[in-house]
Amino acid sequence: MPIYSYRCEECGFAQDVLQKLSDPLLTECPACGKSAFKKQLSAPAIAGEGSGAPAGLPPCAFGGSCMGGPCG
Repeated sequence: MPIYSYRCEECGFAQDVLQKLSDPLLTECPACGKSAFKKQLSAPAIAGEGSGAPAGLPPCAFGGSCMGGPCG
């Protein structure tokens, strides 16, 4: 499940929320109760092993090096 960052445009309250993709967007601020709670744009986090490749994939799958050995 992704984590979304929300911020209230009225009072400035900010919160990260774990939500399913199918969950509706939150609109009511938990701090002030106004309908000004907006989802913020943020960069996605990619889990990996330090090579830039997602976990479970060899580094050469994303342009990295397998150090001359068999990849994978």
